[in-house]
Amino acid sequence: MRTVICLLICIFFQHTISAQTEYLYQIGKKDSIYSKILNENRDIYIQLPESYTTDSEETYPVVYILDGDVLLPTVVNVHDYYSGGFMPEMIIVGISNSTNRTRDLTTSKITSRRGMPYNEENGEADNFLEFIETELIPYIEGKYPVTNYRTLIGHSYAGLFSIYVLFNQPELFANYISIDPSLDWDNQKLLKQAESVFLKNDYKGKGLFMSLGGQLHMQNSAITIDNVMHDTSEYTLFARSNVSLSEFVKKNKSIGLNFKWKFYLNDLHGTIPQPSIKDGLIALFEWFQMENMDKINSPETSIEELLKVINHREEKLYDHFGYQVPPYPEYLFNMLGYMNIDMEQLDKSKMYFEQAIKYYPKSANAYDSMADYYESIDDYQSALKYVTLAYQKSGNEYHKERLDALKKKNR
Repeated sequence: MRTVICLLICIFFQHTISAQTEYLYQIGKKDSIYSKILNENRDIYIQLPESYTTDSEETYPVVYILDGDVLLPTVVNVHDYYSGGFMPEMIIVGISNSTNRTRDLTTSKITSRRGMPYNEENGEADNFLEFIETELIPYIEGKYPVTNYRTLIGHSYAGLFSIYVLFNQPELFANYISIDPSLDWDNQKLLKQAESVFLKNDYKGKGLFMSLGGQLHMQNSAITIDNVMHDTSEYTLFARSNVSLSEFVKKNKSIGLNFKWKFYLNDLHGTIPQPSIKDGLIALFEWFQMENMDKINSPETSIEELLKVINHREEKLYDHFGYQVPPYPEYLFNMLGYMNIDMEQLDKSKMYFEQAIKYYPKSANAYDSMADYYESIDDYQSALKYVTLAYQKSGNEYHKERLDALKKKNR
């Protein structure tokens, strides 16, 4: 089916503002799960991709965002702008940490901090990790159309927790975004375990993005990223812990981890999540970005070369996801097919519609578009064949009316 598409072929943003009663923008449908491990209900918030429909069999990678009741809007906003061209469409799960946050996200128990008694419940990250692994993930996978390709995002204590998961259960997530993590916790205990724990794991296929905010010393502006490691005061322990882990990971490239680190000079601990989420997702999904667009755009590229581009992308996505996915969204095959009809490169048009049918065999629109190709060359018998297939899949009135019209042309 030909649709009006106002889209530069090199950009694939899928940002849409939809009108809703009384609200300009609503996100995150609230859900909840009772945890036997935590002995409490835990609120979660689910954001489904724009392409999601209840009758579709498509499944999506999934992002788990800690402190989801606070940070979910940022993740959704980034995803809305950058999905398609920079990252895949994904289901986003916001996990509430509004209660028992310190208890769940800190990785070892302490009774004093900075020379003062510390009475807040803490150090039960192992229980929270067990909840995520054995209760939350199975619940999400049983109720929502997600794959096992997962990304975890956490800030501050949740950033500390993200590193803890990476150290102890690296297979649980493919990607980790640790934003200004509190690696100073318990006198850098988790950091000190890096050599004994971190180096024992194989991180091939795993990604970590870690960030550090610009406020390196609360009372001394002369402390910069260039000299912070020379300071020994308590005030720089937070920053020094972050830098130490980043340097450790960089020196041990043999473990195979795709590691990115970024320092945000002009951001504070409270503002750093926004740029980190954007940069982290784009960096860790860099492999997803579309390549060879110059060849796709050029009318001089042969069909054989275009098929090589398509097949290469299919293989690349399989290597990263670990399961088969279409190399391009259906709308792109569809758009390219019609674009080549307009350019009178009909063989290319047919090829793109064939690819749409190959990768989206249950789509009525794919068959309907192929019928448009055959009508463009006055082959009404073949057009009738494909509209018949479209009608068998959709059963809608549009395809029935088109079927009747083509039958008359074939008399």
